[in-house]
Amino acid sequence: MPSHALKRSTLLALCACVLVAQSMVAAINLLIPQLGSSSLHPSHTEILWTVDAYVIAFAGLLIPAGALGDRYGRKGALLAGLGLFAAGAATSACATDPALLIAGRGISGAGAALITPATMSILVHLAGPRRRAQAMASWTLAIGLGGMAGNLGGGLVGQFLTWRALFGAMVPLAALLALAVALTTPRTDRSPHSDLDPLGTLLLTAGLVAVLFGIIEGPDHGWTSPRILGSFGAGAALIAAFAAQALRSRTPLFDPRVFRSPRLRATSLGLMTGFFGLFALFFVNSQYLQEVKGYGPAVTGVAIVPLITGMAVVPKLAARWSAHPRPVIGAGLALIGLGLLGASTANAGTPYALYACWLLVISAGTGLSMPALTLGVVTSLPHHQAGLGSGLGTSAREIGAALGVAVTGTVLAGHTGFTAGMGPALRTVAVLVLTATAVVVTGLRDRGTAADEAVPAVPAKRLTPERP
Repeated sequence: MPSHALKRSTLLALCACVLVAQSMVAAINLLIPQLGSSSLHPSHTEILWTVDAYVIAFAGLLIPAGALGDRYGRKGALLAGLGLFAAGAATSACATDPALLIAGRGISGAGAALITPATMSILVHLAGPRRRAQAMASWTLAIGLGGMAGNLGGGLVGQFLTWRALFGAMVPLAALLALAVALTTPRTDRSPHSDLDPLGTLLLTAGLVAVLFGIIEGPDHGWTSPRILGSFGAGAALIAAFAAQALRSRTPLFDPRVFRSPRLRATSLGLMTGFFGLFALFFVNSQYLQEVKGYGPAVTGVAIVPLITGMAVVPKLAARWSAHPRPVIGAGLALIGLGLLGASTANAGTPYALYACWLLVISAGTGLSMPALTLGVVTSLPHHQAGLGSGLGTSAREIGAALGVAVTGTVLAGHTGFTAGMGPALRTVAVLVLTATAVVVTGLRDRGTAADEAVPAVPAKRLTPERP
């Protein structure tokens, strides 16, 4: 499709969709105290599941959701995702018991799993090769803005409204976004040979959910507890069964041999590494600003604004260097690690201005590396599987995010208080980020484009236009 097919109105509508979907990952965290004292009287475990249900459904369904859009239509998948997102939000807003609240979060997470890969794959198809880097920069900015909007929105709601208002506001917002998509977004070509492979989809989704459950619950139950070891064991067995089934199937969800591509492996690890560091920071940031600095929820939401500055400015500059992803990605991930090392020195006496400088360093690193990493994953697969590529990339992000929270929580739990544990936790994450950065840079090559190293998942055939 020609590059001029991507209009500004379409770009804004698609980025707004992914921003809203991403915002609900973080928004609930600042409402935990209010939820705990609400009329639902949730237990500690139920509060954790209220937070985690969205992330588990979101990350666990991303890959099949991306393949669904490739096969049956990306615009339709996006509109269906917005509908599910709104239905889940309405269920949570009207919940009369914790189980219904958790169910609503899971439904919204399933909607977000349809929204995210659909938005990216539509952009990839409409932008064309010349504008693809700029489109990915805008999409990545929307992801970052979503994290900020979630923290800011959750803080404002926690201070001035009730938790039900957050979910209630998502219903008309999702309807407005669906109308914007319907009016501005054209249908793209779909692939009649992108297959959902029901058995493979079930095995992969169940495996990812089991692994995510182990990562998220590990800090609370203990990494060596039978429940967590069993979860990781089941996840590994299910993913291995998916790989074996996919290699035998004539129509797999995707061919595991795509990971023979060094670029795909490196960019997937890079996305995981960036979000590992970023969400480790998110986990301690609100606690540091509220418990150590004494800020209220609303002020805390505003105080993280420096995190978005680099994400807003740097991607546009990074797009100019898209032909040389290795130094861009290496420098960006290194800045995230160095920024975390700087933030690890913060304590009660640290001036906010100095802490904000470290947030800016992390923000700049994110804005520098994420567009190139995102584009690298998507273009490592055949063009007709852009939705699947988006699902793989976003799955890497969400797994990295869950690992960042889990590792940080585990280190914090080993110290007598948050103040004593924050520094060691961020230093641990920073060292892991810098180590992974070296692996990512080693795996990248600057020759040609990412597509040059792609391993086709299925034979490329003629695309069939979507029917209205």
